[in-house]
Amino acid sequence: MLTLALLFLVTAVLYASVGFGGGSTYNALLVLADTDYRILPSVALACNLIVVAGGVWQYRKSGDLRLSFALPFVALSIPMAWFGGSVPIERETFVMLLGLSLLAAGLTMWFQPAESKASPPGSPLVNWFVGLPVGGAIGFLSGMVGIGGGIFLAPALHLLRLADPKRIAATSSLFIMVNSMAGLVGQATKQGTAAHLEQLIDYTWLGVAVLVGGQIGSRLSTQALSGRVVKRLTAVLVLYVAGRLLYMSFS
Repeated sequence: MLTLALLFLVTAVLYASVGFGGGSTYNALLVLADTDYRILPSVALACNLIVVAGGVWQYRKSGDLRLSFALPFVALSIPMAWFGGSVPIERETFVMLLGLSLLAAGLTMWFQPAESKASPPGSPLVNWFVGLPVGGAIGFLSGMVGIGGGIFLAPALHLLRLADPKRIAATSSLFIMVNSMAGLVGQATKQGTAAHLEQLIDYTWLGVAVLVGGQIGSRLSTQALSGRVVKRLTAVLVLYVAGRLLYMSFS
């Protein structure tokens, strides 16, 4: 129990320092701890919310979060995250999807291009044309395996040069928050899951761990380590856990 809490705290520190929630790695750690897979996504999504809620408030307060820019990406992701969360899947399929998601997340974080200035603002119609399919696809996967999806959205926005780094981080935090909420609702309505939700009370201490870790991580991002160093450290952690899960899935 104590070891798992410490691992959650470290994960929250690393992810919060780069603007993410950590849901993918929370899920993986719970799988490796032999937790009932039916409640895994709910625990991870709840921890996501704890870590990113404060960041969203801070970004909104600073003016970096522009709802007009973020709306095209979250509009379809919300119902798709709910739908993904409501889809019943077997444990073996869940572990394989989570492992593949972590592998993709780790690689995108490791090879994420250097942050550059955004291109001049384009037509809002272009943002909607890009944002709806990108947000919807990431939202569905997020709800199904219990992640926020920001770890996929941020590299996409950097590649497309649709915004500056601060706005990308702010948009990703909001994306994680709303998808985590929608995914939680979907998980709660999944057949066979509701009867096991009372087990969540046993994992409230993990919420305390990520609350502390998230606060530490948000301060590290501005005071101590460079964002590139933290991203590489986080990518190594994600890739290691992805390897463990894929080995479990295919062995």
